[in-house]
Amino acid sequence: MRIEDIALDDWSRALPDRGIEVFHTPSALSVLDDHAPGELRLYAGFKGEQPVGLFPVIVQNRSVGTAVFSPPPGMGIPRLGPIVMPTSPKQRKRERVNRKFTEAVLDEIGVDDSLTLFRSICTAAYTDPRPYRWADMDVETKFTYLLDLDDRSPDDVLKSFSKSLRREIGDGEELDIRIEREGVQGARTVYDATKRRYEEQDRTFPLTWPYVRDLVTRLDDRSRVYVARTPEGRFLSGITVLYSNDAGYFWQGGTRATHENVSINSLLHWHVIRDIIEDPPIESVTGYDLMGANTERLCQYKSKFAAELVPYYVTESSGPGMEVAKRAYQMVAR
Repeated sequence: MRIEDIALDDWSRALPDRGIEVFHTPSALSVLDDHAPGELRLYAGFKGEQPVGLFPVIVQNRSVGTAVFSPPPGMGIPRLGPIVMPTSPKQRKRERVNRKFTEAVLDEIGVDDSLTLFRSICTAAYTDPRPYRWADMDVETKFTYLLDLDDRSPDDVLKSFSKSLRREIGDGEELDIRIEREGVQGARTVYDATKRRYEEQDRTFPLTWPYVRDLVTRLDDRSRVYVARTPEGRFLSGITVLYSNDAGYFWQGGTRATHENVSINSLLHWHVIRDIIEDPPIESVTGYDLMGANTERLCQYKSKFAAELVPYYVTESSGPGMEVAKRAYQMVAR
């Protein structure tokens, strides 16, 4: 297995059409290259001249050692990690490609060095993290809520929701408000509202507006901003949705908001879902990723959408020495 650090143009040509996250796209990676602390490296594994694996990472060199992240922390990226593209449908050969590619990338990164910290949050399409466990790494299972909208009508989807959610959407549709798709200025409004909500909770909001602005701008049709306003134009709530080739992702916003004693965030989500069915930004988009399945208080709400609970994996360096390195790195990062 030959590993190369390739350019963004070569990455774009090698990237498959399905099974990728929105942040695997060249547009999103170019924004990371500009804003993420560290160096973007785009690793590709080749069998002959055929690319069979891709792995974007951010490498941060610190006084305490080297940290390799995919995705980098603090950038609002839910998942990134490896893409494996075996050329054979046979299970044995697919497993071999995954194993060889993982071994080659980890060797290239130098994860055996006691001062190298590695962490990757894999895509939901990456279903075999065993090579990381065999490399003495920790593997943790996490979850997301993915609503399948393929060949479904809005009525069919709405009927699958819980009774309380259907009632909330119905009450919202009777309100004298408008929900529209807005551009970069709408994204700024959603960003400011989200940041205020964090500050009210005494939490640090890690994203900068220039980063969010550049991401929304460069993703172009892969980004939509839904904003709810009163007839007079007063902002009530909004969400920013990002799109891979497969699904839309609830990325930012959705701060709690009521109008005439009715919560309107369910109505915002319903508009996103209906648009994916009737007016998707990319024809191959057939799902809506609601996120938030690892936080108990959010699950009580998001499970009402009758979405499938889908696992994904987090792989990272392990061992007592690495725990010390993680704490030292966190102190330097602050």
